[in-house]
Amino acid sequence: PVTARCESSADVSRACVTLRQVINTNGFVSVVEPPAEEQYLGKMPASFKMIAALLGDLDDSDGRGKVHFRWDSSPEVRNRTAEHVRRAFPRDDPEEPVGVLIVTWENMAARGTPGRGDGLDTKRNTFQLVVASMELSSCAILLYPRDRLQFLSTPVGGESKLLEAGFNEGLVAGWWWSEKQGTYFRTTTDEETSIRELTEKTNSGQNGVWVYEIGSSPIFVAITPGMVTTLPEEDAIKPPVTLSPRRSEKPQVVPQETDESPTETPNEYSPVQPRYPEPAQPVPPRSRSQQPQIVVVDEDENLDVNVFAYNSETCALNRHKCSAFADCRDYSNGYCCHCRPGFYGNGKDCVAEGKPQRMNGKVNGRVFVGNSPSPVELSNNDLHSYVVANDGRAYVAISNIPDSLGPSLQPLSSLGGVIGWAFALEQPGYQNGFSLIGGMFSRQAEVIFQPGNERLSIKQQFTGIDEHDHLVVSTELEGRVPAVPLGSSVQISPYKEIYQYDTNLITSSSNRDYTVTSPHGGGGAQTRSYQWRQTISFQSCPHAEAATAATQQLSVDQIFVMFDADNHLIRYAMSNKIGSLPEQNPCFTGRHGCDINAVCRPGDGLRFTCQCATGFNGDGRYCHDVDECRETPQVCGPNAVCSNQPGTFRCECLSGFVFASEGRTCIEETRPVDHCQRGSHDCDAADRALCSYTGGSAFVCSCLPGFVGDGRVCQDVDECQQDRCHHDAFCSNTQGSYNCQCRPGFHGDGFQCRPASSEREKTPCERHRESAQAATSSSGIFSFFRPRPAVGQYVPQCDRHGAYEPTQCHASIGQCWCVDASGQEVPNTRTGPGSTPLCIDQAVTPAPVGPTPRPDVHPVAPGTHLLFAQSGKIEHVPLDGYDIKKEEAKPLLHIPDRVVIAVAYDCVEKMVYWTDITGPAISRASLSGGDIIPVITTELQSPEGIAIDHVARLLFWTDSMRDTVEVSKLDGSQRRVLFDTDLINPRPIVTNPAYGRLYWADWNRDGPKIEMSNMDGTDRTVLVKDDLGLPNGLTFDLEDQQLCWADAGTRKVECMDPHRRLRRQIVEGIQYPFALVSFGRKLYYTDWRREAVVAVDRHSEKETEEFLPQRRSRLYGITTTPTQCPQGTATLPLTSYTSRCKEESINR
Repeated sequence: PVTARCESSADVSRACVTLRQVINTNGFVSVVEPPAEEQYLGKMPASFKMIAALLGDLDDSDGRGKVHFRWDSSPEVRNRTAEHVRRAFPRDDPEEPVGVLIVTWENMAARGTPGRGDGLDTKRNTFQLVVASMELSSCAILLYPRDRLQFLSTPVGGESKLLEAGFNEGLVAGWWWSEKQGTYFRTTTDEETSIRELTEKTNSGQNGVWVYEIGSSPIFVAITPGMVTTLPEEDAIKPPVTLSPRRSEKPQVVPQETDESPTETPNEYSPVQPRYPEPAQPVPPRSRSQQPQIVVVDEDENLDVNVFAYNSETCALNRHKCSAFADCRDYSNGYCCHCRPGFYGNGKDCVAEGKPQRMNGKVNGRVFVGNSPSPVELSNNDLHSYVVANDGRAYVAISNIPDSLGPSLQPLSSLGGVIGWAFALEQPGYQNGFSLIGGMFSRQAEVIFQPGNERLSIKQQFTGIDEHDHLVVSTELEGRVPAVPLGSSVQISPYKEIYQYDTNLITSSSNRDYTVTSPHGGGGAQTRSYQWRQTISFQSCPHAEAATAATQQLSVDQIFVMFDADNHLIRYAMSNKIGSLPEQNPCFTGRHGCDINAVCRPGDGLRFTCQCATGFNGDGRYCHDVDECRETPQVCGPNAVCSNQPGTFRCECLSGFVFASEGRTCIEETRPVDHCQRGSHDCDAADRALCSYTGGSAFVCSCLPGFVGDGRVCQDVDECQQDRCHHDAFCSNTQGSYNCQCRPGFHGDGFQCRPASSEREKTPCERHRESAQAATSSSGIFSFFRPRPAVGQYVPQCDRHGAYEPTQCHASIGQCWCVDASGQEVPNTRTGPGSTPLCIDQAVTPAPVGPTPRPDVHPVAPGTHLLFAQSGKIEHVPLDGYDIKKEEAKPLLHIPDRVVIAVAYDCVEKMVYWTDITGPAISRASLSGGDIIPVITTELQSPEGIAIDHVARLLFWTDSMRDTVEVSKLDGSQRRVLFDTDLINPRPIVTNPAYGRLYWADWNRDGPKIEMSNMDGTDRTVLVKDDLGLPNGLTFDLEDQQLCWADAGTRKVECMDPHRRLRRQIVEGIQYPFALVSFGRKLYYTDWRREAVVAVDRHSEKETEEFLPQRRSRLYGITTTPTQCPQGTATLPLTSYTSRCKEESINR
């Protein structure tokens, strides 16, 4: 939370009573520390006071979303704020503001929405809240984007909830010291239209701007909306004059909270004003493990929003937005960037004349071929291009194209045609695409093939030049193409295409002819054609005069296309010229012989000269790279290292230094301090409060469950005053918890108590057993004999509590099978003579005798722990290195009415996930304490395995009754069945995030196996099928890339390198393992017969330790809670190597 106060006595007025403000990333400002977001998202009105600018589950964790605020009381800002209020209330004579608070939520995304991975396709909203404090009242101004909001709802609890805006009073005093819900003045409704209208309508005479008087106290009892719902005529033709957020000149000061109660305007919302921004300080984004309460206290000078804007469009403020090879020029209404001589581009992207240009990107989409009913899927296929700029020759290659699609893509040289246009050889008086619009634009094209009328849509997004000087593009294909047989060659005739230029828009269309020659000449040659239409959208500089012709002609010849079936590559090459050909100077035809790193300068007639591009030396026929780092050693300045690159160089700061805000000077890095780890925080004692590190040197204090307070002072909650126990039970309060115990004459767990009886009622199993025995008993003179079943009669076996034994056997026929808690046979578990199935006890643990702790999570101390399931609870035991600290074992979670089977841990959000077969359900809870959160509660029967991909944020599980392997997001959304065939008894499942692989085992006695696949369900393969019995436990070591399993049939623990298929035995002669987890050099497994956790050293191949829990019973799933996520998830070197090979292939 961030607080603000008046910075000098000059600011003090009756309205300047400082209250604490919390600016929240979920789109609101409150006057108190908000509770967990689960208590207010989708559940408004909330219990606390807030102004909701646009409330939803918003995400800034990708670094692009930011929150800024600023307090200001300068005359300029106060006057502009007063103008908004006057426009909204024209009949009033409003007071002048004494100060303004401006809060800006910039580029906020909806949490949990799917995206491409790089965040470029994520929908984002930017909006503002301005609170003006007057002498006797306050006004709130809400500002939304001029164009539109990109998303209108966010996922909350598995459902889509609309965004909200309004003023919430929270709980207020009622009669007799009670509390009641106060006013919630909502400015939106439950209709989606009301959210859209935030940008389309107004109450202040300016669309997207909403003004409200919010009263003279922080209770929000007198909300008065603005009165002007129509636009004045002059505003309909000129843009609104508004304010823009900027950073304050110095860091915000943390105020002292005052005991004075406010009688005037709530200065909880202090104001801000725009001045020229100072360099921004980097602020860490919201971590997924935090509640969304941490705020950036400065504003980015690059903030590009259309709300509360002022004229900051000058080179003094925006020079950094131009390319390093461009000059900034001021115009009457703004500024523009212009490439310097020797470079070309739009000023924001500039490249050296004559220098070859590379381009990288990805191709996605679905393409139908011919009459095929099924599309060919393209998923992140690599696209690489190379352009020899001084002759306009462009080369394009797309990798991993299947044989079913590759031949039919050959006619589409236009896939790379836009690259040829962007870097086409320029004729006198004409400019290629990159010279005009740079490297940031979008392209939409439609292809209509004749005579079959097949249609294909091509969408390409060019996102500029990256740090490697490569142009970056993403491509999407959708539609159908005519079939071209494998082995066919395609020739495309030269063509000319007219490009028509308008403001921020370029269009072109043409007809293309191509000839398909069948392989071996069997089908002869066929000439076909297609129609081509495209639109290119871009953002030009509106202030400079455009010097571009209204139309330009692109000439394309020497077209080469080929599908390389051996390497699954589609290749295109073409020569491109822009403009007409008034003369045949070699510079305009490309036949000049200049070096590829040189520019051709035309002279008179056929004369020309070759000049090496900037960053190269030579005579133009041969150019070599200039090593700027060697020739000018101090070019990067102190505390930096210079790295030479072709035609340029790069500066990188030494370790311990970072670039200053201007991006050139290396300054010493301000290292953050983790006060939680150091112990220098001011949170309450560790047994009452939790200190959570939030990045930088910031931390948050929060009380542990069972305590209440602000985290710095926590007091015990007396739960016995809240009637938590049964009315026939005693309640005893303890520090942070409480106990329930049934009164004498009653029995139960204290939460449920029943009268005690002299004789316990028979269970269904006992009644079943009794009826089976009675069915064969005799009558008459033999009735005094004890009933006994006849030969061949099945009699159920019950345990000491009267529940069905999980494994039932019929001795007369020599068969055994598994049953559920009701005694029903579990399908596919019946075995023949001499073998017994591996059955899970599905009976609920009987209620304990004596006081019972409440069923929630007890916080876990820092460090790595083992977590293991034991029927109705999950326990944790710390690890000291690899040794089990047995004396410190404690329960993590009590759920006495559940049978927990599998457990898994998310190292990012520090959450434990588990399956229970009683619900059945998949649930989760935080290690830091709190409530149980259901994740999956429907369409489950017996979930027995669970695994987490902490990188992709995915949850995988197996269901041995449904015979499925399934996947969802970590919150249970976007659920999908990966496999539901060729599975009998799937149980353990693990992930390898580094390679995107999934492994699971099936203990089917007739054919046990271990399988693997990609995480999207492709490439399913049987990894191990020989010498397996009951492969119960499965684990994957990310560091060593080893897959290990524990087998209760062969009584062995084995490991395998799944990449090379090298298998080795670790130990043998173990008893009855159930689950297995790897940690460093150790393997830990749970054993049913030993009722213990057993440690095995993989290196020495010996058992090293045994831990026996205090309560002896079967142990189930086991996992670890590492202090940080595994580091073995970077596949970048492989990607880089592959990309380089592909680029070199293009050049060849």
